[in-house]
Amino acid sequence: MGDGVLAAVNVTCGYEEREVLDDVGMELRRGEFLGLIGPNGSGKTTLLRALTGQLRPSAGEIMLDGVPMRQQARREVARRLAVVPQMSVPPFEFTVEEIVAMGRSPHLGRLQSEGADDRTAVDRALALTHTRRLAGRPVTELSGGEFQRTVIARALAQEARLMLLDEPVAHLDIGHQVEIFELLRRLNRDEGRSILCVSHDLNLASRYCDRLIAMEEGRVVAEGSPGEVLTAERMGALYRCTVQVDTGPGGRPRVTAVGSAAGEQGS
Repeated sequence: MGDGVLAAVNVTCGYEEREVLDDVGMELRRGEFLGLIGPNGSGKTTLLRALTGQLRPSAGEIMLDGVPMRQQARREVARRLAVVPQMSVPPFEFTVEEIVAMGRSPHLGRLQSEGADDRTAVDRALALTHTRRLAGRPVTELSGGEFQRTVIARALAQEARLMLLDEPVAHLDIGHQVEIFELLRRLNRDEGRSILCVSHDLNLASRYCDRLIAMEEGRVVAEGSPGEVLTAERMGALYRCTVQVDTGPGGRPRVTAVGSAAGEQGS
């Protein structure tokens, strides 16, 4: 597996009614910002759930730091792997600081109170995500971008070196989308976090990710640099539409859908 910190090895996985992933192999490398792309129903979220231990593969293994995840204690996994789920409705009227402090749970024993190290980790997470000014506000009063930064701060408070995010900018406006991806890039470059991010926005993935993995119908169908994966032919076939690819910011590919797939106009 080379320098991989998290990997799926020949993983088949799904739900009671059907398998979704079919013999999937992929790897997140140490210090990498990896993007996971693909159309709706391609298996991206199922793969993420398998990688976080929420779903047990029916075949194959999820490897964390070279050891099968199923052999590792959940608390120990949580200390090394933080998850940011798809944007959800804020729970009750917890304050921002209380939500962020929940990230310290893997480091606390049963009924153990927060200590100085926990307080330092929470303060640092608030500072990194620019949410310190929001610390005393109920999360029910936050904007979408503010709440998403709060959820990322909670993940940072875990002090895990590995972060998995499921469509972290879904439903956010373009300003907040860029803000979140800039934050993730800082965490990756300056903090050394290894990041796997599921994204429907191909251009944000192209601009910020080191490498992309494309999925279709429960399988990995392409992986490589944004330039290698985001070709007009491949994206057109993957998303069933006519695609144009030119050069965007930083020389990365920029993808534009310019028409529906042949024969679909009348459907």
